Amino acid sequence: MPIKFRHITPVLPSADIARDVKWYETHLGFKYHIGQEDYAVLLRDDQWIHLQWHAGTEDDPVNGGSVIKIFVDNIEPVFEEMVESGSVTPDRLRKNTPWGTHEFGLYDLNKNAIFFVADVN
Repeated sequence: MPIKFRHITPVLPSADIARDVKWYETHLGFKYHIGQEDYAVLLRDDQWIHLQWHAGTEDDPVNGGSVIKIFVDNIEPVFEEMVESGSVTPDRLRKNTPWGTHEFGLYDLNKNAIFFVADVN
């Protein structure tokens, strides 16, 4: 039986778990599922994002710069929700990219890039 990837679960760095859980709930509609003081698991429609606290020191940096792509079947309702929540502006949706997608992106509070993507075909 061939291997089939079901989803990707990113673990993103966080400088403040409680603050970032609230941001993901407010701006992206993810809900807190389980966690502890320095780790949180968030869920929305069978998609998971994990947040892990980092001290912001040389030995434990919060560098940001991580990127995730969340693939969806229909991007319009997701985009409309993000515009309504103030997460993105109405001009951010890129349709018919040269690589065959409709997509938009934004940054969380730690400068992690989050893209929502729908295949055109």
